[in-house]
Amino acid sequence: MSSPTETAPIKTAPTKTAPPDTAAHPYRRLVARRITLVLGLSLLLCLSIAVDVSLGPARYALRDVAATLIWPEAADLQMRVVVWDIRLPMALMAVTVGGCLSLAGAQMQTILANPLASPFTLGLSAAASFGAALAMVLGVALFPAALALMVPINAFVMAMLAALLIFALSSMRGVTVETIVLLGIALVFTFNAALALLQYFASEQALAAVVFWTMGSLTKASWDKVAVTAAILVVCTPLFARRAWALTAIRLGEARASAMGVPVRRLRLETLVLVSVLAAIPVSFVGTIGFIGIVGPHIARLLLGEDQRFFLPGAILSGALILSATSVLSKAILPGAVLPIGIITALVGVPFFATLIFTHGRRSW
Repeated sequence: MSSPTETAPIKTAPTKTAPPDTAAHPYRRLVARRITLVLGLSLLLCLSIAVDVSLGPARYALRDVAATLIWPEAADLQMRVVVWDIRLPMALMAVTVGGCLSLAGAQMQTILANPLASPFTLGLSAAASFGAALAMVLGVALFPAALALMVPINAFVMAMLAALLIFALSSMRGVTVETIVLLGIALVFTFNAALALLQYFASEQALAAVVFWTMGSLTKASWDKVAVTAAILVVCTPLFARRAWALTAIRLGEARASAMGVPVRRLRLETLVLVSVLAAIPVSFVGTIGFIGIVGPHIARLLLGEDQRFFLPGAILSGALILSATSVLSKAILPGAVLPIGIITALVGVPFFATLIFTHGRRSW
């Protein structure tokens, strides 16, 4: 018989576990939403490419374009030549160049913590224009061994020299992010002034060539150029993906990123090198195309946030989609003619650029 001081064992109610469906983690829903958005951007890009290929002096139905792309041997000879040899390289060039420039702008904005940073605003595009003008106006080849590719090689060399200058100065002790941005703006004005001087002394034929090149155009796209820009994008994207966590952490500020073990200084320098290659090669092929490096990353950031696992592919797809849609618009405005794509991107980008300036003045980025 138990003593009066003994108490009966206390029965505890069984712990109720929430069913997996209802307990689901908001994070999983967020990831699913972001994956859906990335897939949606991919589908829109495929549609834009098909429309881009269908437009031109002779317009084709989308079903005929799709049939020619899937079964080229069964298509009419003329349509096969137009689609595969003329229009498809231009359409894919828009995709690869847009992806490269947007990725470059996205990572510039990440490491410099500046919403206005891009290859265009940091002087790389202006340097490439000056290098191309040297070849067109003065016949100067910065790499004499390849005279046939004098214009794109000059543009690439000058863009890389500008990038190396930014890279060298950014590695100096005491140089801040603001200093790098100001240096880029100074390079823009310097190379634009040098370009204007060349145009002043240029012949009419050379002047027309320089003006057309600085407008940006996809009309000289070829499969070789598409392969080069695609290869640069394919090589650089995994390198950024390996640094996804560190690049996401650096958006919290240098102090917090350093406390998390991120080598901020080395990461910034490595990123600047990759960004320089991403920006210099496409610009050397198609000329000056501005604002893709600003608009594309901001669209991706609004849709997918700062997590580089989603922001990285989102920025590439956004830039590719913008330039592909701009290519469609350049053919649709004047039927039978193709407007320089750089003009349209500038017309679209300037209002967006102004909006960023005013909104950035009222809130922190």
